[in-house]
Amino acid sequence: MTVLLYVFLAFLNGAVIGTSRALNGRLSSAIGPFKASLWNHVVGFVFLSVALVVLGQWEWGASVPWAAYLGGFFGALFVAVNSYVFPRLGAMQAALLVISGQMIAAVLTDWQAGGESPTGLRCLGVAVVLLGIYLSQTRGRKEDRK
Repeated sequence: MTVLLYVFLAFLNGAVIGTSRALNGRLSSAIGPFKASLWNHVVGFVFLSVALVVLGQWEWGASVPWAAYLGGFFGALFVAVNSYVFPRLGAMQAALLVISGQMIAAVLTDWQAGGESPTGLRCLGVAVVLLGIYLSQTRGRKEDRK
């Protein structure tokens, strides 16, 4: 049952991310990608701060590892780039490219961290996503010519 809960949460998180990208894309078209990213992070910071205070888990003196700052930088960069790219490529294309980049990075990270070569099934998963991107590109061009 626990694994199903994690699968459900991951699926739900994907739906929330998709919705967030769409909203940030619209906001980006209205006010610009960097302002959209700033608002995304300001609202997120306020939400998480309130959640930590309410849950009683706020710690002022907590030591923060340096990687946390790097993760914050990459998170802000991700939102800013997504806000810029999303309105220009469309929802499907942007999502496929982001997911394929995440899959390739995950396979390479697991390979480096675990020291084992990626399994054939993982490589097939990456290939299927890349094939989907290729097919969506070629199909989109054919439909544009009509």
